[in-house]
Amino acid sequence: MKTIRIANGQGFWGDSIDAPIQLVERGQIDYLTLDYLAEITMSIMQKQKSRDPQAGYARDFLYVVDRVIDKCVANGIRIIANAGGVNPQACLVAIREIVKRHGLEGKVRIATVAGDDIMGSLDSLLADGIELNNMETGEPLSAVRDRVQSANVYFGAAPIAEALNQGAQIVVTGRCTDTGLALGAMIHEFGWALDDFDLMAAGTIAGHIIECGAQTTGGNCQYDWKSIPELWDIGYPIVEVSEDGTFVVTKHEGTGGRVSVHGVTEQLMYEMGDPHNYITPDCVADFTTIKLADGGENRVCVSGIKGAPATPFYKVSLSYSSGYKAGGGLIYSWPEAYEKARAADAILRKRLDALGLKFDEILTSFIGVNGTHEGLGGEPSPDLAEVLMRVAVRGNNKAAVERFGKEIAPLALNGPPTVTYFASGRPKAEEIIAYWPALIPKTAVKPRVEVITA
Repeated sequence: MKTIRIANGQGFWGDSIDAPIQLVERGQIDYLTLDYLAEITMSIMQKQKSRDPQAGYARDFLYVVDRVIDKCVANGIRIIANAGGVNPQACLVAIREIVKRHGLEGKVRIATVAGDDIMGSLDSLLADGIELNNMETGEPLSAVRDRVQSANVYFGAAPIAEALNQGAQIVVTGRCTDTGLALGAMIHEFGWALDDFDLMAAGTIAGHIIECGAQTTGGNCQYDWKSIPELWDIGYPIVEVSEDGTFVVTKHEGTGGRVSVHGVTEQLMYEMGDPHNYITPDCVADFTTIKLADGGENRVCVSGIKGAPATPFYKVSLSYSSGYKAGGGLIYSWPEAYEKARAADAILRKRLDALGLKFDEILTSFIGVNGTHEGLGGEPSPDLAEVLMRVAVRGNNKAAVERFGKEIAPLALNGPPTVTYFASGRPKAEEIIAYWPALIPKTAVKPRVEVITA
């Protein structure tokens, strides 16, 4: 039975830039997937593109292509990445230059998957009665239309498979599902029917297991984390997928980390809603049907997965401006560190009130006391070595937020004693980008696949 090896070398934009190189150089793989995008990333890229028409994609991807292109071409390794962000075409142009520099002109086929960016079509869609209401609140998009920064549809695996069917060796997409990067390769390799929903679900879950990179191979693992070996050289995940939809989760031999049933289970729970209904553009996967088994050292076997038909909708990720924020802090040292920090917070709040500054929210966290477990109750030990008082505000009045930023540092001299950590400067007002999830009928948008020979 045919089997392919799909490795994922990025879990987010900012993940290890050397992980993809490790995956290509330290063992055999057939596909290298790279997941760069998140909701906030799209708005950042949209701003970059507004300032520079040739920007708006994950530039880290160019470093990866430059490092691995020769070996990928020589060994037939295909690359699938959502690095295109809001400008897949500009990303393609940059890749072509790398291909030429490596003397591979005419030997590499590159595909882009676009059509997900509907920013320029919002008004016409609204006029056609597609309301794009907020999935969580029910509010109409018209409530924030004038503040929308980006709008992107989550496409699935089908356009990726189409690009591979046309001979693409590098596929660059805009917004698509994280799971679709891997599933697209499986559909292409095995000829899976798009309406075989058990297979679609199996491929979706395989993609979900590897989408967060080393989180599957021991990184950020709760279970027995102290015993996980060589995290400094952690191996990134690989799925060995068979055409019947069963697969093995593993990593390259000789790399750090650990692949275990416990670790894979933790990753399966990531971003989980209803486990019976994990909805993607390709299918609805039932996570309760997954069977995991220990397949030996650093090998977990996965089988039994069931799926159901996809919905008639794509999810849309929109972002919009929602005011301003600023945050800063001071560290107070022993003795009475917590008491000093609380006193400083009270002084700051009275000062802000005296200045007439109004905010939608003021939030104080005492790092070392309640910063990660706020609200659990109970008083901390009275002999804490140090406490970081961190205060943040948010509101629509940018001037008020900016003035708040000038009120923290003065506490070094006009508040409780033993302050440090104020040399980082005044906190600056930053724009808040809020998230607006919506649904759009699949009939209203269509992915565009373009394949060229570089």
